[in-house]
Amino acid sequence: MSGEQRTAGVANGSAGIGAPGTLLRLPDAATLAQIFRLKYGPEDQLGWGPRLRRSYGYDNPDDWYESLLSLLVVRGTRWLDIGCGRELCPSNRPLAQILAARAARLTGLDPDPTLQENPYVHEKVAGGIDDWDGKQGFDLVTLRMVAEHIADPQACVRGVERALASGGMGVIYTVFAYAPMPLLTRLAPMSLRHVIKHWLWRTDKKDTFPTCFKMNTRDRLRRLFLGVGMQEVAFERLDDCRTFARFRSLSELELKLRAACRFFGMPYPEHCIVGVYQKP
Repeated sequence: MSGEQRTAGVANGSAGIGAPGTLLRLPDAATLAQIFRLKYGPEDQLGWGPRLRRSYGYDNPDDWYESLLSLLVVRGTRWLDIGCGRELCPSNRPLAQILAARAARLTGLDPDPTLQENPYVHEKVAGGIDDWDGKQGFDLVTLRMVAEHIADPQACVRGVERALASGGMGVIYTVFAYAPMPLLTRLAPMSLRHVIKHWLWRTDKKDTFPTCFKMNTRDRLRRLFLGVGMQEVAFERLDDCRTFARFRSLSELELKLRAACRFFGMPYPEHCIVGVYQKP
């Protein structure tokens, strides 16, 4: 994982979104360490998973995305989270509370009933981004693990552009279309997906949705946002070693495989992507 150097505190929100054309600086080691401590607790309380990942020098994609949010959401930020469902940061509730309190406006937009269970958003809109007019009322629009479910990508990015004020940024955090797990997902019927996801990650059946993978590559995202006049200002490829995160020996095997790939200069096959796009 790469990124430009930036030091920013989770507590005071000293970063944020700048004017159009401002260079976006990404999470550095200090920011990632702050999020790690907030999320997993002090050293003597670390579980085997965080301890194991740290021993391999690995931050998972959620940790990186949450670190980015900690930099973008500052006091006064107007934030639209698309497809948020019941959670803002599902694996980091302390950060969700901080960011919800910090944002001047936090709107959750989702057609799924689980939105009503979300305790963090200030405003709940039951619907999709395709036909919703945000009236240029937001500085930040995020789609966390939502892009893979979008059936009409053009309508989606038009909705993002409509919602953003000048200089605002859209952030897409999603799985890569051609990573092994998404490829397998396309072959499995929904009934089997529920079983597999519950076994691997203990997910609830109502949190499993049909997938399309129509905007899950860098090239596709870049062309979609260029189509509405928005420029890519950052892109990250995030190795994803979480397939067997519940099982210690298998989790370490994933981390060893990633280490071997890096040693031989090869990309780790399972990965997520984060794209950031700015409105002029």
